[in-house]
Amino acid sequence: MREIVLDTETTGLDPTDGHRIVEIGCLELINHVPTDKVFHSYVNPLRSMPEGAFAVHGLSEEFLGDKPLFADVCDEFIAFIAGSPLVIHNARFDLKFLNAELERFGGTPLPADRAIDTLEMARKKYPGSPNSLDALCRRFGVDTSVRAKHGALVDSYLLAEVYLELIGGRQPDFDLSPAFQESPGPEQALSVQATTRQRALGPLITQEERREHENFIATKLGSEALWSRLGRMKGRLIKASTP
Repeated sequence: MREIVLDTETTGLDPTDGHRIVEIGCLELINHVPTDKVFHSYVNPLRSMPEGAFAVHGLSEEFLGDKPLFADVCDEFIAFIAGSPLVIHNARFDLKFLNAELERFGGTPLPADRAIDTLEMARKKYPGSPNSLDALCRRFGVDTSVRAKHGALVDSYLLAEVYLELIGGRQPDFDLSPAFQESPGPEQALSVQATTRQRALGPLITQEERREHENFIATKLGSEALWSRLGRMKGRLIKASTP
């Protein structure tokens, strides 16, 4: 079963007031487990950035000025989500913005019944309790230290963990790397994809298979392969954290 966890960042709260999407982050789940497939793009909103929104996600007008328009990434985005259910926290908010952008450029709106709304799930499961994404991360012990501000891609990974808890418990060792970059940039996707892949190996392979895997990386893939780069990055982190 394929699902897409999705999040957006925007310039404000309502597209009817002229607010626009500035970031889209999606990741693929197969049978509730993240794969290495993601879609991530910053979006030039062609408007100013209110101070309140900047305080939330830290994306400035200057940073977004050379980023693609929604029309430039729309086809790739639609192709990535295909016909899959969309796992979204407060789906009404994100769908409202996505549909405003799609309608602006002649696209077909996304129907509300396509969304799996984790906010509604949490409200039913924990009535009367705080059910923001941050609150649910605290409830389930999901580490949010990987991000200083909100970001569509990193929040999608956090939401994936929360979603797995809401439906009955997350997979062993599924969490984000402390090496996840806090500053905006597409290298975020590289770090999270690599960490998710490596952690997925943990409970599934023997030590001998792990050694064979490491030998394959060293002899066949080379020093610039994704796995090799992750290994060097983790080595630097361990060294830096050692007194």
